[in-house]
Amino acid sequence: MRFDQRPSCSANRSPPRVASGAAFRRDMRLRDDAEAGFTLIETLAATALFLIVIAALATITGQWLPSWNRGFTRVQRTEQLAFGMDRIVADLGAAQFVSPNAKVKAPIFDGTELGVTFVRGAVGPSSRPGLEIVRLAEIASERGPVLARAAAPFVPLVPDASVIPRLKFSEPVVLVRSPFRVIFAYAGPDGVWLPTWRDAARLPRAVRVTVRDTVSGQTLAVSSVATVHVEVAATCVNPRSPDCAETAPAANPPPGAPPPARP
Repeated sequence: MRFDQRPSCSANRSPPRVASGAAFRRDMRLRDDAEAGFTLIETLAATALFLIVIAALATITGQWLPSWNRGFTRVQRTEQLAFGMDRIVADLGAAQFVSPNAKVKAPIFDGTELGVTFVRGAVGPSSRPGLEIVRLAEIASERGPVLARAAAPFVPLVPDASVIPRLKFSEPVVLVRSPFRVIFAYAGPDGVWLPTWRDAARLPRAVRVTVRDTVSGQTLAVSSVATVHVEVAATCVNPRSPDCAETAPAANPPPGAPPPARP
């Protein structure tokens, strides 16, 4: 005997409909698409908030940037001045007693308030061993007067040191820029500071390098005194030499000069 196992359905009740997997995923995707994204009002509000933040940052930056630029410029200018002063003092300290030729006994040294020319050992990465004539002088520039350094290889000068301006110097390197100005002064064995040192039988004992601010007129603390290590010719090491009686070293250093180094 066989029995029919099919479920019977009433006339008023339809069998449950089971959605397929593909149809279910499509319904969920449509529901997510309807709920995702921003509305127009939310987009406008976010844009307005972004613009407010940008305007606030621009205002703060506009007030802070000029002060930062002034501070950075001041620090950079101070560093350049310190580097220039180190170069000036080192050059003057290394000045040597060198005559222009065998006939002239006076050394090559021409010092004024705004510039000085002398001979020292060649220095620099591209310099050859030997001597060079160094000129520290104030020259004109687009931003005002500046102190620049130029050098030329030393050669015997005929008839005397008056031909130095016609030598071929290197391109000037600016050491001190405006608004700073360098004033030189020179002291001999008597310790008296002079505004010029020309046609002397010996080199000055010390050179005072004064830096002034042309805007405020103040003398800066970076000013210094360079002690010249060589004052007389090598032949004057013997104090009994008859040609060096006037160039015998004095016992008292000039005022403001650092004490001599002890051996």
